[in-house]
Amino acid sequence: MSNTPSLTLEDVRGVAPALAHYTETAIIRDLWARSGLSARDRSLVTVSALVAGERTIGFSHYFTKALDSGVTPGELFELITHVAFYAGWSTAFNAVVSLKGIFAQRGVSADQLPPVSPDLLSVDEALPGDAARVALLQERFGTVAPGLVEITNDLLYGDVWLRPGLTPRDRNLVTVSAMIGSGQNEFLAMYLGKAVKMGVTRDELSELVTHLSFYIGWPRAISSARVLAEFIRAQSIQEPSAPT
Repeated sequence: MSNTPSLTLEDVRGVAPALAHYTETAIIRDLWARSGLSARDRSLVTVSALVAGERTIGFSHYFTKALDSGVTPGELFELITHVAFYAGWSTAFNAVVSLKGIFAQRGVSADQLPPVSPDLLSVDEALPGDAARVALLQERFGTVAPGLVEITNDLLYGDVWLRPGLTPRDRNLVTVSAMIGSGQNEFLAMYLGKAVKMGVTRDELSELVTHLSFYIGWPRAISSARVLAEFIRAQSIQEPSAPT
């Protein structure tokens, strides 16, 4: 069993009945039924934000919901591994504690998970246009923290981002959600651009921010929405006008 605390709606209703009401109506009934993202995408987005933000009380419920929505145990393993690089190892270990119990309940063993060293995707397939990121990283930090630049290029982008256990589209959804969930907006626009390149639409990004507002709070959602608005405006300027 998981060591992560959990609550039932009855627990909440006994202490904060209005909160239980909004949970049932605004989140369970309405939010998860919206058409902007599939249930599977909503699960990936939610779990990524919860793990990155160390919102541990939701782990057991939403890991289970993700598995019931079509996210595989291997994809959850990849998600947690990926988020570790963006939110830290201790953060990811918190998720492992919860997921260990769920895997045990479902009979998921280590040999059913993706290999530690799989055949990696090509850079062109997983990271089209990555040369711009490499140049930016070198320009900003090459002389200040060359070790960080080296590990970022060789390990994070040269290995983790190329793992096939998540599709490139899903890995970008996970990354954007993790950054929003942990309030890291400095490089969010860059990752929004990467997500769009891998097939995530502007409408899906809009719905992602809307969805996460209930899990990260309105101030953080508004801050992320501001970055998204600036990103969309910049894209619109760069796109050529349709011929008349």
